[in-house]
This record gives sequence, structure tokens and C-alpha cells, in this order.
Amino acid sequence: MNRSDRGAAARRRGARAERVAALVLRLKGFAILARGHRAPQGEIDIVARRGRLLVFVEVKARRDADLAAHALGARQRARIVRAAAGYLAARPDLAGLEARFDAMVFGALPWPRHVVDAWRDSP
Repeated sequence: MNRSDRGAAARRRGARAERVAALVLRLKGFAILARGHRAPQGEIDIVARRGRLLVFVEVKARRDADLAAHALGARQRARIVRAAAGYLAARPDLAGLEARFDAMVFGALPWPRHVVDAWRDSP
């Protein structure tokens, strides 16, 4: 498999993981407000809300769930925090909600591990 084919396979795996993550969040009672939100500051895979809780979710898919969990580095977390701040600036109706950063990590199994409050920072 050449580099282009591997990249395409990784994008398909990532898109599938985001669809499954959104389904898991809906099953947990969240409304999905945005998927693949792109902003100059960065990208947010999923923005979800349940009551007064607003969750910014990063989805990671690797061969192993532990590898996926470790793939979320400090620089990427900082970009997601900046993108979340931008998202909230554009959505003042959400400003009073409690914000949290979660991760959905996928390994060999098709069902993800939901890492609640994966890191702390304020958008």
C-alpha cells in the first residue's frame, strides 16, 4: 500500500470513528451541535450539548486505544482550546454553559473508550 492509499484509509477510518463517536454521544443523551468544525484557530471534531454541559470532543483512531489516547499532544490540545474559544465567540447563546474537553479513542474494537474530561483548560 503506497502513502496515498494509507492516507485515504486513515481518513476513512477517522470519518467512521467520528460517526460512531457522534452516535455514542447521542446514546448518552447529547445533542450534536457541530461535527468537523473548522476555524482559523483549529478544528473541533464534535461539539455536543446535554443540558447545561457543552462538550468539545476530540476523536482519535489508531490500531490500539492506548496509542490513540497518547496521540493527543499538548500542542493539539491547545489548538482545540483556541478553536473552542472561537466557537463560543461565534455562539454567544452558549456562553453560560459549563464547557468540558473529552476524547473518544478507538483501537481494534469498533466501540470507543469515552475519556471524560480528558484535559482541563477554559475556552
